[in-house]
Amino acid sequence: MPATADLTKLVDKAYQDKNLTEIVDAPVSALAGVSEGDAKLLKEAFNITTVGDLGRNPYFRTASALVALTGVK
Repeated sequence: MPATADLTKLVDKAYQDKNLTEIVDAPVSALAGVSEGDAKLLKEAFNITTVGDLGRNPYFRTASALVALTGVK
């Protein structure tokens, strides 16, 4: 089943017309609020270079799951 989402607040303007696969393959700096400097630090610390790398990272996934379990936003 196809899904649609408003990505305008989630990704930088240059990526707003891309499909989800292209965004997952995009540099992590494609995410709104992630600077090139942030991307460099993520690469150095966790070898994260793409949005997909970030989403699949076990540390970030664990932290996200723990936050979700608390119900705290």
